[in-house]
Amino acid sequence: MSMTAILTNCPDEAAADAIAEGLILARLAACANRYAPIRSLYHWQGAVAQESEVPLLLKTRPELADRAEAEIRRLHPYDCPPILRIAMEANADFLDWIRAETSG
Repeated sequence: MSMTAILTNCPDEAAADAIAEGLILARLAACANRYAPIRSLYHWQGAVAQESEVPLLLKTRPELADRAEAEIRRLHPYDCPPILRIAMEANADFLDWIRAETSG
């Protein structure tokens, strides 16, 4: 049994909270963790950008990852949101909880 962690960076706490709430209410994620702001440095549209971003980690079942990604894209304010899927293993009771919370 495994889970999928989805990591995305958001422009601010409000955007991260809106994405988290949307996925939790839709039962596409069992849990969302919003982290403290980070500084991101990246190439964007021919220039180097440096911005503050808020990381958001969402925990779901692997079979819901495509739907979760589609919902993140719908809710995310970025034109090209970073959506990283990470396959993970976890303790059985936590995985059972994820399954229960995402079985709407």
